Amino acid sequence: MSTPVHDDPLAEERSHLAASRSALRAMREDVESLDITDVTANWVNAAVLENQIEERIKALADLSETPLFFGRLDYLHAPGADRAEGAEGERFYVGRRHVHDADGDPMVIDWRAPVSQPFYQASKKNPLDVALRRRFGYTGGDLTAYEDEHLSDPTEAATTSKLLQREIERPRVGPMRDIVATIQPEQDDIVRAGLSGSVCVQGGPGTGKTAVGLHRVAYLLYAHRERLARTGTLVIGPNKSFLHYIEQVLPALGELTVRQATVDDLVAHVEVRGADEATAAVTKGDARMARVLRRALYSHVALPTEGVVVVRGSRRWRVAAYELEEIVRELLARDIRYGAAREALPQRIAHAVLVQMERAGEAPDDRVQNAVARNAAVKAVVKTAWPQVDPAKLVLRLLTDADFLAEHAEGILTEEEQKAVLWVKPARSVKSAKWSPADAVLIDEATDLIERTHSLGHVVLDEAQDLSPMQYRAVGRRCTTGSATVLGDLAQGTTPWATRSWTEALTHLGKQGAVVEELTAGFRVPTDVIAYASRLLPHIAPGLTPVASIRENPGFFDVREKAEGTADVLAACRELLEREGSVGLIAADARVPELASALGAAGVGFVGPGEETTRATRLTLVPASLAKGLEYDYVVLDEPRAVIDGEPDERTGLRRLYVCLTRAVSGLIVTHATELPPQLG
Repeated sequence: MSTPVHDDPLAEERSHLAASRSALRAMREDVESLDITDVTANWVNAAVLENQIEERIKALADLSETPLFFGRLDYLHAPGADRAEGAEGERFYVGRRHVHDADGDPMVIDWRAPVSQPFYQASKKNPLDVALRRRFGYTGGDLTAYEDEHLSDPTEAATTSKLLQREIERPRVGPMRDIVATIQPEQDDIVRAGLSGSVCVQGGPGTGKTAVGLHRVAYLLYAHRERLARTGTLVIGPNKSFLHYIEQVLPALGELTVRQATVDDLVAHVEVRGADEATAAVTKGDARMARVLRRALYSHVALPTEGVVVVRGSRRWRVAAYELEEIVRELLARDIRYGAAREALPQRIAHAVLVQMERAGEAPDDRVQNAVARNAAVKAVVKTAWPQVDPAKLVLRLLTDADFLAEHAEGILTEEEQKAVLWVKPARSVKSAKWSPADAVLIDEATDLIERTHSLGHVVLDEAQDLSPMQYRAVGRRCTTGSATVLGDLAQGTTPWATRSWTEALTHLGKQGAVVEELTAGFRVPTDVIAYASRLLPHIAPGLTPVASIRENPGFFDVREKAEGTADVLAACRELLEREGSVGLIAADARVPELASALGAAGVGFVGPGEETTRATRLTLVPASLAKGLEYDYVVLDEPRAVIDGEPDERTGLRRLYVCLTRAVSGLIVTHATELPPQLG
């Protein structure tokens, strides 16, 4: 688009915003007016096309509070073999989605397009052929400010963008927002990494790793839409509260088809009604359990000891026992899925019969082979040699039959570990069993041993540091032929089986070749807050680089010794509620009921994690166990010692405390009546 001349730059940009909104509205109206009555051949195609049109209409929605574009690029030169796109004097407005006018000329360029990449990557040292980068400031949906960087002007010194800082530090109410206007170069490199390779992102609190993962999904859907439309994408989070917190990010970027789930959702083969002691959960989550399950499953295969006779008409065809044994041994050696081998066995036996028929001068075809495979005598051989196995019943027997477990865990699990996983009260059936989350993962492993799990094109796994090896295997099965983006922070691992190294985790996931990237620049957590929390790092993750906050605003931080009771905690909440933005009151799980009762008695409105905050109710009461991944403008952290004491051991407790200390975006008040842990001293 050409470069117009205007005496009032802000008025010019507002005019372009209004024109772009009109163009987007016209694009939506064009789709809404489509008549497909004479296009489709049948009702199935009509339903599919109608659904696609509905999704397109939703994707073209103009969100009034969301800026249509947030930046502008003015290029120096015409496109060449080694230059960025753009003709001399041409400019591009960078936004969340592509918008074109009635002639098809672009009004706004999608942030994921190659021509938009210099908006994130260009610098004074490497301007990437950009003469000017302009950032826009908004209040609600109204354009109120702009800021220019003349990247190709050697006389102009590099400066920190005030609008960028303001956007990063902007208070929030409600779910997580996208960061499309504030993506940094190191984040952009990860976002735009290719689909074929897997990426692991180690990032401390506030480094934007979750946002990077979500924007990576949006980018991959843009760059490989047709392929991922066939194979599918999935975002996996640690719990429902977290998924609710992030669920609006992708729709805001125009992506409506990405499924979001927890690991428990993926392995929901049975109803989970029980829980394991830590020792049992650690053992069940160990990758060695996969070997135990495999042994137990294939123990059902029995080598035939008698031949089989197939009667067809007046002829009798006999396959000797040694031939049947060879067929079974061959299938075992092929190492294919148990169920696939079971389906292949009758066909192999039928083939042996057909060979005899051909030698006798007959000319059997595929129909004859299929008929022989369905013969009652052949079915009887299959039932005996390679019986059907229900994965849930297999796991139930392992967990309730000490002799069966000992037989197949010999040399793999110790006697103590075997005792730990055995149920004290055996269940009579699969339905009556009180399955634990770890049991469900074992059933998923057994299910995959029998029948291959469907693989998706790309999976994003967030808060991955808390997964067990068996959970990694469960996720890995969902992307065996696709790729993965793994997001996490080793310092925030709070489960007894927490990840010790990304190399080990990626091995269990089946993505040993993944590139490991580390984000160390903190955009969300204030300097004083992250510095205080980082005192714990030598005790919980001594090898990790502390996060360095790049926030110009040091934030609000205070540690207050309080009297017994809840009065001082409520006072701190009221104080922070006088400021703009969301407030989280984080406390040890055991203290939440008392605090909820006190808030109610004092008339202070609050919601729980996963519930929608409003401008009238901006306080969320958060159990420490659910704080991971969530962010609030201001946080009151109640009784750090109680957070530590709520965990099975001090190391895990310190990691939980590290998580809770780093949920604040603008300010943190720590209140305590008991002595603070010495690691913070």
